[in-house]
Amino acid sequence: MPISLLFVEDEADLRSVVTQALSDQGFAVTPASDGIEAIAQLRGETQYAVVVTDVSMPGGVSGLEVAAAVAETQPGARVLVVSGLQRSQLPPIPASVRFLPKPYRFKQLITAIHEQLN
Repeated sequence: MPISLLFVEDEADLRSVVTQALSDQGFAVTPASDGIEAIAQLRGETQYAVVVTDVSMPGGVSGLEVAAAVAETQPGARVLVVSGLQRSQLPPIPASVRFLPKPYRFKQLITAIHEQLN
């Protein structure tokens, strides 16, 4: 059974490429274009093992707010936040949430996802 993953990224090209690459690695990927869409997905029927979310997104809901929604709606899911900002430039990130700086190589993303699952 494939691992279900919610991938939240507002840049359409990056979202498309990474979603396809993750699917090719055997993940069951649900893409979301912003935090509002991500939270709607989290409240749906799919139980996600991992949520990968960009921090800065349009629409007024940040990736850190998505991470908080994961804790409320799907506490068993692991969270990985990515950002072009340095970690020191971001608000505090919960200890259970992993941070990956952008730009990242796909191999780094896969490694970070697997580390969150272990």
